[in-house]
Amino acid sequence: MVTRRRFLQGAVAAALLGNRLDPFGSMAQAHAAGAKGGGAAEAATGVSRHVDVFIGTGGHGHTYPGPSLPFGMVQLSPDTYDAQWDASSGYHQGDGSIMGFSHTHLSGTGAADMLDVLVMPCTGPVRLQPGEREYRGTNYRSRYDGVPATNAPAPSNQGQPATRGYRSRYDAADEHARPGYYQVRLKDYDVLAELTATLRAGLHRYTFHGKEEGHLLVDFAHGFHDDPATPTKVTDASLRLVGKDTLVGSRRVHQWANNRYIHFAMKVSRPFDRAVLYSGDAPLAGAREAAGTNLKATLHYTHPDKAPLLVKVGISGVDIDGALRNLDAEVPGWDFDGARDAAAAAWEKELGRIRVDAATEDTKKVFYSALYHTMLAPTLFSDVDGRYRGMDLQVHQLPEGSHNYSTYSLWDTYRAAHPLYTLFQAERVPDLVNGLLRMAAESPDGPPVWPLQGVETGCMIGYHSAVVVSEAVAKGFAGVDPKQAWPLFRKRAMEDDYRGLAYYRKLGYIPADKEWEAVSKTLEYAYDDWALSHLADAAGAKDDAEALRRRSRNYRNVFDKSVAFMRPRGEHGQWLEPFDPRSIGHSKQWRDFTESNAWQATFLNQHDLYGYMELFGGQPAFERKLDELFTTSSELPADAPPDIAGLVGQYAHGNEPGHHMPYLYAYTGAHYKTQSRVRMLLTDMYRADPDGLAGNEDCGQMSAWYVLGAMGLYPVDPVSTHYVFGSPVLDRAEVDIAGKRLVVEAKDNAADSPYIQSVTWNGQPWSKSWIAHADLAAGGTLVFQMGKAPNKQFGAAPADRPPSFGAAMKA
Repeated sequence: MVTRRRFLQGAVAAALLGNRLDPFGSMAQAHAAGAKGGGAAEAATGVSRHVDVFIGTGGHGHTYPGPSLPFGMVQLSPDTYDAQWDASSGYHQGDGSIMGFSHTHLSGTGAADMLDVLVMPCTGPVRLQPGEREYRGTNYRSRYDGVPATNAPAPSNQGQPATRGYRSRYDAADEHARPGYYQVRLKDYDVLAELTATLRAGLHRYTFHGKEEGHLLVDFAHGFHDDPATPTKVTDASLRLVGKDTLVGSRRVHQWANNRYIHFAMKVSRPFDRAVLYSGDAPLAGAREAAGTNLKATLHYTHPDKAPLLVKVGISGVDIDGALRNLDAEVPGWDFDGARDAAAAAWEKELGRIRVDAATEDTKKVFYSALYHTMLAPTLFSDVDGRYRGMDLQVHQLPEGSHNYSTYSLWDTYRAAHPLYTLFQAERVPDLVNGLLRMAAESPDGPPVWPLQGVETGCMIGYHSAVVVSEAVAKGFAGVDPKQAWPLFRKRAMEDDYRGLAYYRKLGYIPADKEWEAVSKTLEYAYDDWALSHLADAAGAKDDAEALRRRSRNYRNVFDKSVAFMRPRGEHGQWLEPFDPRSIGHSKQWRDFTESNAWQATFLNQHDLYGYMELFGGQPAFERKLDELFTTSSELPADAPPDIAGLVGQYAHGNEPGHHMPYLYAYTGAHYKTQSRVRMLLTDMYRADPDGLAGNEDCGQMSAWYVLGAMGLYPVDPVSTHYVFGSPVLDRAEVDIAGKRLVVEAKDNAADSPYIQSVTWNGQPWSKSWIAHADLAAGGTLVFQMGKAPNKQFGAAPADRPPSFGAAMKA
């Protein structure tokens, strides 16, 4: 195996060849002494040419266009705004000016943080405030459609000219990006900005075209903040100049991930002529160090136009020495083009694990852009020497050859992103899962829920790290020890008084007059129980496993048979009034559902479908209710959260709890309805433009749904290790699964032919509407014969329907 220290010093050849034993083997970076000038963006090659990094940067997709490496620690990207919901990634294509380029970003989330270490190349007088978001220019045009941006924020300056600050306008026509590279011309400074990245460092190249004096502004107070009027909450910040070419700094951030540590080391390719440190926007004359909460620095160049200026920034969650070590290991020289080419090679290798044929270029573009987005999180969070900051905020040392990760949006990604990784990123799965186990052991909060850079944000409900760990154990991944894992989760499941769990254990449900979002919590704890029953079984805790299986049917206790809906229930057993299945709460004071309503919650069941159907009066009644989900009016109450998006009836594709629901028809024997619904969603909810996603991308989950669905597969119940068939939009896909080859073909596929006529597996007829992970992981060829009319017999027989609760449908 390539060791941690050696692979960081490889050349471009290593990036091209890769190393299957090391999930980061493809990411070694080239280095050389010289720096080349900037130029026009080159087109990506190979399958990378199909990636459009701007998909999701408009609407409410919340993605960013700047460079990172697959699962990399640095996400170097332009920031157009740093507050409010649609700036969650720091960038929105409706904005027409750029604040600068920061080194950490979240991909597609609905909650926000990060945007660490903002660098902006400037000319002329020093400006220390970024200016207003509305500073965008009257002629700014949206990408693709050539008309004024419809998603730009409403002006807040009441018709007055927007304040410029250190922002610069830009034109979409001057902005180009591909995996691992970004460039833009900053109009107000006449500077060509180019960005690329290694695993733990960002590399900038700035070409100044004007003759004015220039400077680099480093805004170390910059970061995401919910309220535009309230600055980012920072403590313990420091900046220090080292010689005439290095700036280092540390800070603690108290935003979404409260008490998060970040450290950086920045070097420039030629000495600055002078430098100024600022505290509270006041210059500190002659100071080489600064401490406070609002720190900035300017590095000045009298003749910035004489050659391109390169900047490299390493980051660390541990300390400044770690940031310097990361920087020196990954970017020892100044070869921007070599680093850019190595980044391109890394992306080509990872994207090339799935090779597809499709009828249109747009289908390929949507597919590979989605695949790209699935690899922007989780993110590496350990230094080159194996140190990392744990969930106890202490510094720990990894075992040799291991990597630590962060940015797990588990409420979203357990559904499809992590199952996808078990197919095309199989070598990475043990590291991802063991990282969750380290977090569970180190954190005072117990099993991780939404961990970000050593901090538990506590965002969303359930504790779905249990699902990711249990799925890996159920699928037989080596290196994941169930006997180590089970005690870490048993305490949460059996003992903790965590977010209503005490009520859940005592009453069998969570009372909605005692606990916020009680109905959704009850249902998601039931699925976590189901997942942990598998882990307990694997660990030999048979009694606990049986108890958890029984308890996973607690969903029954919030189902009202009289109306056939999941609904809020009080502490004393009464159904709470008033009840409207479109509403998110039974009163203005209580929210009963998490980013959903009773329509969506009624179909949250992923693991006990055949038992659940009995509550409706049998399979036909359940199927009729499922039909109603998709055909009922899409009207929502005024207090519905914006996450309930991408509506088809009351089904909401823009939010993750619904993602398995179109596949539930397979359990009723009406698989042809799954085929029809899934094909419609694949074609209508995903488009090759900035507003091409139905909702927040959510760290790869929205995209993973597409990637799997486009191949005709979906894991309704991930820990069952089964994939339900859908309706593939790809003509052919070839997947590298840890060296085995899985081929999926759709014959006679067309826009008007969404229906499966028959299936073969390795040349033999396959009548089931599902297939096991073990079959796919062993390699083989899965062929769908498609047609214009539904074959209602396919998957209809009870023996051909997917197993649920560990058993087949009874005839």
